[in-house]
Amino acid sequence: MFAQGFFAEIRIYDKSMTSAPRKIIIDTDPGVDDAMAIFAALASQELDVLGLTTVFGNAATDITTQNALTLLDIAGRSDIPVAAGAAAPLVGDYLGPVPQVHGHNGLGDAQVAASARSVTEQPAADFIYNLVAGDPGNVTLLAVGPLTNLAHALQRCPDLAAMVDEVVVMGGNALVPGNATPVGEANINNDPEAADLVFGASWQVTMVGLDVTHQVNLSGAALDRIAATNTPTAHLLGHAVPHYRSFFEATNGIDGIFVHDPTAVIALLEPDAFVMNDWPLRVETQSFSRGKTWPNMDNTDEAVPAAWQNRPPVKVCTGVDAERVGAAVEALLTASA
Repeated sequence: MFAQGFFAEIRIYDKSMTSAPRKIIIDTDPGVDDAMAIFAALASQELDVLGLTTVFGNAATDITTQNALTLLDIAGRSDIPVAAGAAAPLVGDYLGPVPQVHGHNGLGDAQVAASARSVTEQPAADFIYNLVAGDPGNVTLLAVGPLTNLAHALQRCPDLAAMVDEVVVMGGNALVPGNATPVGEANINNDPEAADLVFGASWQVTMVGLDVTHQVNLSGAALDRIAATNTPTAHLLGHAVPHYRSFFEATNGIDGIFVHDPTAVIALLEPDAFVMNDWPLRVETQSFSRGKTWPNMDNTDEAVPAAWQNRPPVKVCTGVDAERVGAAVEALLTASA
């Protein structure tokens, strides 16, 4: 049973805290909910966003990269670097954008001025490695898009896994259906080979997948409150979210939206709002179930089936205090600058 009472539980705005903010790199494919997650992370006093790395997914990488730069400009954080990443998965071709969900520009077709800034000279994989290696044990990777950049970083520098504090992934579906296909969640489905590599590496991974994000719903009233907030970030969301909201209301029959990527931010801040199970994971890369995340839940006759042998446990989120997480997301997105 979860403790009740948002204001009694959430610690995001506790200015008496003396510990240093947690250092994170956000690997992202902005994306409307990516924008919400980025703005939420920037608003938290408990997180220090070191940089953004971009990847294909909700839109092509050139668009997601421009969106990342623009979102940081809107948030008044042009000091944060952006590194452009993979334009295609490890195997095969990019499946293509999803304008029906995120609009043709990835930001719900909101009219935004392009950033005048440039990305770093380092590609995303090198950028990730260099930041982590410069402060080993103290940098967390928050991945809210396909996992190709993380896979590239591991392939180039296998020692990366030993230096990362934690990897928090918005993606996957352990016990529930997919959303990109009947069996696959969108981020994992975009690059199953990369996801299988990331889930099998010797770092701590927390999977915040559809098992919980399809339980967290920001209502239309909550979205309206966010849009009415007098900040540049809320103003952008007020123009970007309606297209995204229309998709969920028409497709899923809900009031408002499912809160995918921002839920992963709250998993960093409030892990006790989630039920987690330590299960080794494999990602299916073949046939019609390509993109499915399969946990070994120790419920088979064979103690460790061959495909899961020597795989590290992943913290798989299967339960959530949805009201608390939704309230935490709204609090961050309506916070004054």
